[in-house]
Order: sequence, then structure tokens, then C-alpha cells
Amino acid sequence: MSGWSAVGGLVRNPYALDRSACGSSSGTGAAIAASLAAVGVGTETDGSVVCPSSMNGLVGLKPTLGAVSRTHVVPISHSQDTAGPMARSVRDAAALFGGMIGSDPADAATVEADARRAALTPDWSRASLNGVRLAVLRPNMGAALAARFDAQLAVLKAQGAVLVEVERPRTDGLGEAELQVLMMELKSDLAAYLATTPDSVAVRTLADAIAFNKAHADAEMPYFGQSLFERAEQTGGTDDPAYAAARDKAKTLARGAIDAMLAKADAQAIVSVSYGMAWPSDPVYGDQFQGPSASQLPAVAGYPHLTVPMGLVKGLPVGLSFIGAAWRDGRMLELGFAYEQAGRARVKPEYRASVDAGEGLEGAR
Repeated sequence: MSGWSAVGGLVRNPYALDRSACGSSSGTGAAIAASLAAVGVGTETDGSVVCPSSMNGLVGLKPTLGAVSRTHVVPISHSQDTAGPMARSVRDAAALFGGMIGSDPADAATVEADARRAALTPDWSRASLNGVRLAVLRPNMGAALAARFDAQLAVLKAQGAVLVEVERPRTDGLGEAELQVLMMELKSDLAAYLATTPDSVAVRTLADAIAFNKAHADAEMPYFGQSLFERAEQTGGTDDPAYAAARDKAKTLARGAIDAMLAKADAQAIVSVSYGMAWPSDPVYGDQFQGPSASQLPAVAGYPHLTVPMGLVKGLPVGLSFIGAAWRDGRMLELGFAYEQAGRARVKPEYRASVDAGEGLEGAR
């Protein structure tokens, strides 16, 4: 169940306390939305910055892989893991991001970061949508969310953006390949991380973590099991003969899809709905999310993904995504800022017990 931990219990969404704050950076998202902090750092493998940002009415940037060091970040996947800034405004997120960019000798993926700083850093004098071509990717979604998305496309168009509708290319097998890679890398990467911890840490491998969870199941797993951990443990890790082929397949499909949509529209960015609305937190059935998600392609590709608040649907926040090519993070921030200033769509939370508790929420902006 997203947002739950044995340490702090369940994180609650400040827009509706019975709804998910998403994850895994749920605490960061809820805290910033509630103005307990101005900015915060999230970590993402696939969606864990942009989902809690979208569902807590925040700006969140999942950077180009390699822009920010992962040293000391508990890993799932060195192919996809990255830290990213979360904030209530684009400029606040950009300010934090500027302090995070940098090459780290301990993280080989960041070798280009220092040299790419100019492309990663926004130039606010270029923050305009006038004449900018944007590829519009329209996911399957309900009528209320579609109406909100259409209204934001009108904002972009009114600012001079040229909108070109595109379809997502076929990526058959991407989900399976991504999961396969994540399982194999989790086994190897977690062991490598745990090897850097003090001798007092007894857990040294994924198998040790599984055993610890079983031994403390009442505290660690009161609502759910650890089937993904157990599946990962059954793999051969990154030494598995199937690993390289799955990794290459996933990267090729994801990058090819984004590159093709940008090229077909001759666009600087893809715009889409970041996620659907937050689902009810449910300790019995777990996460019951069935809405659209824009996170997978940029997460697997290692490309930048910025989400910016686009208002409320049925009383719950939703986000507008800007997805670009590698090292175009600065440009995504410029475009997101131009949209943010034109749309002024973020609505502060009111800490409702439930979005179903009051009248008039169906049409809330």
C-alpha cells in the first residue's frame, strides 16, 4: 500500500485524508503540499517522483538519468533510479535541482553531468510557449479528467504553442522486460549498497531482507507480502544470462517510442496527463489505481519527465507532464514554468476527510 511504512504508518493525502499520497516519495509529497517544507527530494525508479507530485498538487522533476548522483540512495535499479526535486512551483523545483546536478566519481552514470549543466539549467528568458511545437499524447481516461486536460491544452494554445496530436508507438514486451530488469538489478544492486553500510547492519543481501521481514512480519508486513522481493531473489541478478537482453530491449523500446513521437511532431516536448486521481488507501486490497500514467517511457529511457499541477478533478489534484529527450531538463523546466504562469492551476489543500464528503466537488476546479 503506497505511503505505508513500519516506521511512520500511513502517509495521508492532504487533499483528502482517505486517499493515497502515492509513492514511493509519498512523505515528501504530502509534506510539501501541506507547506511543512518548501522543497524536497524524491527518488524514482518508475513514477516515484512524478506520481506523488501529481497526486499532491506539486511540481516534480524526474531528471535525465545521470544528472544527479545516486550515492547513498537505497537502490532498486541502476538503470532507472534517480533522485529528483519536488516543490510547489517550477522555480522552486529548479532551484533545488540546480544544487543537485553534478558528476560524482562514485556514480559512473553521472560522468557527463558537469559538462551538461547548461542544458540541465533553465534560462527563464526562454520560458515561453509562443511558437513551440508540442506533441500531445492523449491517454485513455475518464470524461472529467479528459475535460481538465483539454482545458490545459487550450491554455498552451492560447500562449502560442503549436499542438500536434500523436499516438504512442507500439512497445510490445516493454512492461515484461522492464520488470525483469528491475528484479535482477534489485538483487545485485541492493547487495552492493548494503556492503557499504556499517558492520552493525546485519542485513547484507536481499535474502537477508526477506528473512528479516518474515521474522518481523507483524510490524513489517501487516497488510501485504513480499512477492516481488521473493521473485527478485529467484533471479541470477545482473549475472543472469537473460539480463543484458532484457535491459537492451527495454531501453530500445522506451527511447524509440519517445524519439519517434518527438520526431513525428517535430516537437520540443511531449505533453500528456501525468496520472489519474489518487485512489482510496485500502489496507485490504492495496493500491487500486486504474488511471493513466505517463511515467514508464521516460523512466525506462532515462529521459526527463516534469509534472506541473493542472488543477483538481473531483476534488483531487492532477498533473500535466512535459517529457523530452535526454539532457533537455532545462528546457522542460522552461516550458513547465511558462504553462504554470499562464494556467495558475494549483489549488492549495483543504485537508478534507474525503472528497466524497462535500457537495459541489464533482465540478471543483
